[in-house]
Parts: sequence; C-alpha cells; structure tokens
Amino acid sequence: MQRYFEINAEGHNVRCKLYYNDLRSIRRAVIFCHGFGGHKDNSAAEKFAERVLTKYKNVATVTFNWPCHGDDVKKKLRLADCDTYLRLVIAHVRESLGAESIYCYATSFGGYLALKYVKEHGNPFMKIALRCPAVNMYDVLTTAIMNEDDMVPLRKGKERMIGFDRKIPVDLPFLLELQENDVRAWDFLDYAEDIRILHGTADELVSFDEVQHFADEQLIEFVPVERADHRFKDPLKMELAMKSILDFYKL
Repeated sequence: MQRYFEINAEGHNVRCKLYYNDLRSIRRAVIFCHGFGGHKDNSAAEKFAERVLTKYKNVATVTFNWPCHGDDVKKKLRLADCDTYLRLVIAHVRESLGAESIYCYATSFGGYLALKYVKEHGNPFMKIALRCPAVNMYDVLTTAIMNEDDMVPLRKGKERMIGFDRKIPVDLPFLLELQENDVRAWDFLDYAEDIRILHGTADELVSFDEVQHFADEQLIEFVPVERADHRFKDPLKMELAMKSILDFYKL
C-alpha cells in the first residue's frame, strides 16, 4: 500500500510518500533520498519499496521532496533547508510511524546531502546505501549539469532553472554553499562500516574515479557496477543494485 502525507513543522511543509503493508506493524523503515531534479514519486524508489514490501512485512519505505523539488513550495534551494527536511523526516519516521530502526538509501545529490547530514549530526541510520553519490556536487552541478550560458545570469545575481526532465531554481549563493561544503574534505571513518557505495562504471554525471577515491580514502565499501549509467536505466543493473543494498541492510 502507499499513501501521501505532509510534515508541517518549524514553518516547513515536507511532502512525503509512504510505502507500507500495515501501519500498525512498522518496526523498520528505509528513507529514500532522491537526486537533483528528482521527487517523491521517484520510479527507482517505487521499485525498491515494492521489493521491500514483498520480502518484509514490517518494513516501510518513505520518500520525500527536497526543497524546490517536485511539488515542494520552497522558492530558494538552500542546504540548511535540505538538512531540516531530512531531520524532520527522520523524526516523523521514528516518532509517528514507530520505526525502531531506520535505514538510508540515497542517490546522487541525495547521497551528498545524506553524507553532509551524518557528518553534522551523527549517524541516525542502521545502514546507509549510496548509489552514485555526488560527493563532488559542486563540480557535478557546474560542469556536468550546467554550462557557461547558465553561469552568466548567476554571476549577475539572477536565478537560473537548471536540470534535465525537471528543472530546479539555482542561484549563486547555493553554488557557493556547495563549494564551501565539500564532503570530500571531511572525515567519515567513524561511520565507514555502516556505509556501502554502489557506482556505475559508465556514470555520465558523477565521476566513477572521484567516488572510488573518496570511498578508498574513507575506508568505505565500494561496489562497482559494470556498464551501469548514472540512473541505472538497465533493469538488470538496477536489480543487482537492489539486491546488494538489501543484502547490506540485513533486514
């Protein structure tokens, strides 16, 4: 089963989606953090949630919109708001849904934000699975997603709609935040054993070598997926990723 819900707290409105079998029996939950330009109706999240519900009766999956994504109402994308959204979702899953154990599955920009959250607040998750995490998010956004034409209005203090299928408002202050919060410069050794990174060797957006280097430096388990692109469009590659993640969680 699935249903939409909203978290209204601290002046924020976080729009979420819950996949579950029985609300009364939820004991564990996976929070899925989508990437840049994504939204709570993410197809990868839905496939993963369906797999979880089939195998585990008391495990729920929760997705949510980052600020300015999907039908979120924020006008400016800021890292502080992203941090708050994740905190509010974690609290809701624990306090309102009654999950005793919480896991994280994050992709791309979501992976960057999950790492940033753990570094700043400690690790609230039993296990963290990252698929193609944008550990170099500033570079990904400014070189792989944007081009020089996009930068011109930003330098003039204007906003630019950036992205592919869905475009997100980006301005210079947000880029500076990304530049100042480089997760590659931070120490995650205390959390390494609870993190697994999966990355496609054919990723066209986030550098495979950059992420592998980050994982090696932090002693984080790194699982290369041959010929997988950034979104894991090949169903067989996505199937491999889901199996690896569930094996890692040991639900």
